Amino acid sequence: MRRFSAWLLSCALLLAGTSAQAALHLRLQTEGLTAQQQQASQALLDEAMADLPPSFKQRLDRTIDVDWSSHMPDNAYGQAAAVASLDLNVKLLPGLTDGTAATTPTHRPHGTVREELLATVLHELTHIYDRARLWPDADRALFNRCKRYSSSLGEVGLPGECRGQTDRRFTLSDDPRLLDLAGWPQSVGQRGERNEPNRQVVRSPDIYEVTDPLEFVAVNMEYFLLDPEYGCRRPELYEYLKNHFGWAPANAAKCPTALPFLNAGNDFGRTPLGSIDPERVYEVDYLLAEANQNWVSRWGHSMLRLVICAPGRPRGPDCRLDLDRSLVLSYRAFVNDVQLSTWSGLTGGYPSRLFVLPLGQVIDEYTKTELRSLASVPLKLTRNEIDSLVRHAAEMHWSYDGNYYFVSNNCAVETLKLLRAGTHNRKFDDLDSIVPNGLLQVMEARGIADTSVLKDPREALRLGYRFDSYRDRYQAMFDILKQQLPIPQAKVEDWMALEPKDRQPWFAKADLRTSAALLLLEQASLRRQLLLAQDEVKQRYLNGRAANDASLVNANKTLQAMLANSGFLSRPAELLDSGGYGLPQQNEFKRLESESAERQKQLQTLSVDLDKEVRALLEPKRNAEITATEANIKVVADHLRTLHKAAGGLILP
Repeated sequence: MRRFSAWLLSCALLLAGTSAQAALHLRLQTEGLTAQQQQASQALLDEAMADLPPSFKQRLDRTIDVDWSSHMPDNAYGQAAAVASLDLNVKLLPGLTDGTAATTPTHRPHGTVREELLATVLHELTHIYDRARLWPDADRALFNRCKRYSSSLGEVGLPGECRGQTDRRFTLSDDPRLLDLAGWPQSVGQRGERNEPNRQVVRSPDIYEVTDPLEFVAVNMEYFLLDPEYGCRRPELYEYLKNHFGWAPANAAKCPTALPFLNAGNDFGRTPLGSIDPERVYEVDYLLAEANQNWVSRWGHSMLRLVICAPGRPRGPDCRLDLDRSLVLSYRAFVNDVQLSTWSGLTGGYPSRLFVLPLGQVIDEYTKTELRSLASVPLKLTRNEIDSLVRHAAEMHWSYDGNYYFVSNNCAVETLKLLRAGTHNRKFDDLDSIVPNGLLQVMEARGIADTSVLKDPREALRLGYRFDSYRDRYQAMFDILKQQLPIPQAKVEDWMALEPKDRQPWFAKADLRTSAALLLLEQASLRRQLLLAQDEVKQRYLNGRAANDASLVNANKTLQAMLANSGFLSRPAELLDSGGYGLPQQNEFKRLESESAERQKQLQTLSVDLDKEVRALLEPKRNAEITATEANIKVVADHLRTLHKAAGGLILP
C-alpha cells in the first residue's frame, strides 16, 4: 500500500512539474547587470506577467529569454527577436534602474518611459503568442494562401486547396472576426479577400496599428491590458479580446451605456452632440431610397435606420411610432468642394464617411425634394446583434475615413461591410452586392430582410415601413386643377416644367379648393428649382470660375467657409485634440459640446449669409425662375386668403 501511495505521489509531483512548466516564463539574462539593474528589470517583467491573462500564459508554454541589447536604434524600445527571445534597448536601462523612467514623459501614447517599456514587453509577447498559434511549418505556405478567406464561408466558398482546412485555427491577427472589427473587412465581390488598406485611421491610439494586422493585435493588447477605459473607447474589440482569453482586466472601468455621436442634421440651431443607448434601439431596418435618373442614384441609396424608442416607452413595435427618435446611418461621399465629379467618384476622390441623420430630414430629402420613395425593411437580428451593430457603428462614426467609389465602394458596399462586422451574423459573410436594390434582394433571399411588411402598401405607409414619394401627391393636386380648369398638360412634371409666368394666368380662375392645390404645387416647384440650383452651383461655380469674378467673391467665400465648417459633422474627431482615441469619454465631452456648439453657431450665421448671397452664384435664368416662383407663391396665397374670407372662413396667415 505504501509502495502504491508513493507511486501516486510521484505521479502527482510529475504532473505538477509538467503543469508548472507548461506556462510562460520570462528568464532575464543577467550577465553584465548590476544587482540594482537586475532588480529593476525583474520588477518590470513581473509586472508584465501579472498583467497578462492566465490563458495567454498557459497557451504560450515556453521560456522566453529577455536581454538588454545595445544593437537597437535610439528611438526603439524593444523587439521580439525570435519565438523565444525578447530584446530591450539598453539605453533605457539607467532610467529604469534609478526610477526616473517612471516620471520621464514621452511623446508616445503611454506617457512615461517606464509605461512605454511595460507596453513594449506586452506588445512583443503578443507577437510571440500570435506567431505561436500559426499552423505547423509544413502548412505555412497553404496558410498564407488560405488566410485571406473567412472560415465562415463554408467549403463551397473556398478555393479547392483550402477545402478541408477550415478546422485549422487562425492566429489572432488572421481571425476573420478580428479583421472585420480592426478595419480589414472582406472586399465585396472578391470571394472574401481582404486586400484593402485599413481606413479606420481617425482617433487611433497609435497609428502604427493600421500598418498590418500583426501590429494591430499587439498595439490593442497594450491598451486592453493597461488602459482601464479601453472597453469604453473600443467596446467591440474589448469584447472580442475578453472572449478570446476568457478574462478581463481587473481595473476595467465601468462604461456608460449611451454612445456619443454628432447629428449631421441641417437644423443649425440645435447642438449636434447626442447619444445612442443600444438598449433603446428596438430594431434595425435596411432603409432603401428608390432609384432615380441621376447617374449616381440609378440603383438607389443604402442606409440603415435605428428604430429608437422614446423615453419611458417599453421596447416593442410601438417604438416605430416614435419617428422623431429614429436615426439613420448613411455612408455618403463627403464632397468638401461640392464639385461632384464622376471621375473622382470612380477613382475614389471623395472621402466615404458614416453620417448620423434624423429620420425626418432623410424622409424630406428623398420624398419631397428628390421625389424618391423610401422602404424601411426590418432586418432579422438578435438582441445581441443589434447591440453589437450599434456599438460598432458608433466606433465607425468616430474612426472611419474611407474612399468612396460609385461602383466598388459605394453606399451598398459600405453598408454591407458595416452589417458584417457589426453583427457577426454569418448570413452576411458570403453576400455580395454592389448596388443598393440588389443588396435588399439578396438579404431577402437569405431570410435576413423581412420584405413582407411592404406587401400591403396602405398598411406599410401607416406603420412607417414605407414613405412614398410626393410625386403621387403632386399628381393628385394636379388632377384637382384639371377637374376645374382646361389645363392642357397631362402630367404634373409637365406643369412644373412650364415657365413660372406661363402658370400665372390660371391662378385668378381657380376656386378655393383648386387654389389650395395650386399653392402646394408652386411650393413643390420652388423646391425643384432650389434642387436644380444646388446642382448648378456644384457643376459650374466651385471649379474656380467664381473666384475670378469680383461680383461673386463674397458668395464664393461664404459657401467655401460653410463647407469647411460643416466637415466636422462627417468627421467629428476633428473637434477633439489628439490625446484620446476611440469613442470620446466624459472628460472629452465638455470640449465636444463647446466646439460643436461654436461650429453650429458659425454654420447658422453662414447659412443666413448664404441665403442672401447664393443667388449671385446662379445663372441669370435660374435666378429669374426662382424669383418668379416665389412671386407665384405670394400671388396664389393672397388669392386663397381672399377666397377663404369670402367663403366666411377665418383669415388665413
